[in-house]
Amino acid sequence: MISDVSRETQDRLQQFADLFQKWAKTINLVAPSTQEDMWQRHIADSAQIFSLADRVGTWVDLGSGGGFPGIITAILLSEHQDGWVHLVESNQKKAAFLRVALASTGARGTIHSVRIEDAHTLIPQCDFVSARALADLDKLLGYASPWLLDRPSTAFFHKGRDYESELKKAHGRWRFDLVKHQSSIQADSVILEIGNLQRT
Repeated sequence: MISDVSRETQDRLQQFADLFQKWAKTINLVAPSTQEDMWQRHIADSAQIFSLADRVGTWVDLGSGGGFPGIITAILLSEHQDGWVHLVESNQKKAAFLRVALASTGARGTIHSVRIEDAHTLIPQCDFVSARALADLDKLLGYASPWLLDRPSTAFFHKGRDYESELKKAHGRWRFDLVKHQSSIQADSVILEIGNLQRT
């Protein structure tokens, strides 16, 4: 369970969890070995991103896959009656799952079943960009650059134990402000908060 949310939001999260388990039997939404501990490993872990944002805002979630963190953010936004999540997922089966998840939970979001490289024409601007288990940081910054370069937007990226080497590689092509947030769910994970992105 997630603390500090309403009963209605908790019910929405449970509804999503039940739907996820049903669809995961036929579609590879996350690594099967991580499904058993879904509340901690995926739902609570994803909810951390929303708690780090300084306002509600409009989000672009890249490579939304099984809905982490995009659907979780969209469900948490339902509590505020404001803000929106644009979930970008090119895989048609996963996009179908995400559409059903949004419809059944009443979460605040839209699915864009396009390649990330084409998404900016549909979503010209946002306040926040998120991604989880999608690509290394250098590649992520390339994907997110249309929303971050010379803009006041902020990115939140989940990263595991190799994040330092990813940062080193990314600094070869990019300059950015960085805040490292230690994950409260997984000891060897961080959430990288990135702003003021510029090319080197």
